[in-house]
Amino acid sequence: MRKTRLCALCWCLLIAGCSGVRSDTSTRSASNGNDQSKKVAAEKAGRSAEELRAQLEPIIRAAQGRVGVAATVLESGESVAINGDGQFPMQSVYKFPIGMAVLDQVDRGKLKLEQRVLVGKSDFVRAGQHSPIRDRNPNGTELSVRELLRFMVSESDGTACDVLLKLIGGPKIVAEYLRGLDVNDVVVANTEKEIGRDWETQYRNWASPEGAVGLLRALHEGRGLSEQSRALLLKLMTETPTGLRRLKGLLPAGAVVAHKTGTSGTANGGTAATNDVGLITLPGGRHIAVAVFVSDSKADAAAREEVIAKAARAAWDYWGR
Repeated sequence: MRKTRLCALCWCLLIAGCSGVRSDTSTRSASNGNDQSKKVAAEKAGRSAEELRAQLEPIIRAAQGRVGVAATVLESGESVAINGDGQFPMQSVYKFPIGMAVLDQVDRGKLKLEQRVLVGKSDFVRAGQHSPIRDRNPNGTELSVRELLRFMVSESDGTACDVLLKLIGGPKIVAEYLRGLDVNDVVVANTEKEIGRDWETQYRNWASPEGAVGLLRALHEGRGLSEQSRALLLKLMTETPTGLRRLKGLLPAGAVVAHKTGTSGTANGGTAATNDVGLITLPGGRHIAVAVFVSDSKADAAAREEVIAKAARAAWDYWGR
C-alpha cells in the first residue's frame, strides 16, 4: 500500500515537472515572439527612414540654403529627419506655441475668449510686417481674445500676436509653458515689433524641426490644453488661408492639414525663413506631424515653397500607401 502511494506521488511530481517545463518553454516562446516582433518593427522603421530620406535629399537641394525636415507618424512612431536638431528661425511659426500658451491661460481662467481688448495705434507692427488689423483699422479697434487668436493663427497678424503676447505676460510665459510640455527646442524670445526692427533678432526665435514635431505631438495628444482649446486651435490652423503652396501644395484636394507657416523678408539675395509645420491626416486616419524649415535660401519663393510641398507629398505617398 505504502509502495502504491509512493508511486502515485512520484507520478504527480513528474507531471508537475513536465507542466512546469512546458509553461517555462511557452513563456520563453512568447517572450521571444515579442522580441522578434519588436525587432521586425524596428527594422521596418529603419528601412522607412532610410528610404524616405533618400527621396527627400534631392528635393531639399533645390532650396539653395539650409533645410531642416522632420516627420513622424504619430500612431506608429515611424519617422525621418534631415538636420532635425538644427536651429532655424521660425518667423510666424512661433505664433503656434504662443497660441497654445494663450489658450492655456484661458483654460486656467486667467483670460476669457470673449473678453474685449483695446488695440491702439501704438500696438501696430511697422509697415511691411503683415497685419490685417492695422490695415483695416488705422485708428485702432477693440477685439475679443477669440478674434485676436483668429487673426494671429489663421491670418498670421503680427499686431494680434504682440497684443496677445503682452496680455499673457510676454515671451517668458511662453517659455515656461513649453518647459512644462518638455519641449526644449522651440524658443520664443521676442515680440513681432522687435523682430521687425532688426534682421538678426529673428534668429533668436528658433526651433529645430524635431522640436516643432514634438510640439505638434503635444497638440495632437491633448497635452497642455483642454479638449475645447485644442479643438479651437486645430480649427484655426486648418482654416488658415496662408501657405497653400507649402505643406498642402501637392497633397490631394480635401486633405486635412492643420498648420502654421512662417516667412521672412529677403536681404542680400537670401531669404532667412520659409517654413511650414503641421499635422497631416492620412487617408486611413493616421497622422503625420511634419516640420519643414528653409533658411538662408538663394532660391526664389516658388522654389522654396515647392521644396516644402514635395517633402510633404513624399511623406504622404510613403506612409499613406
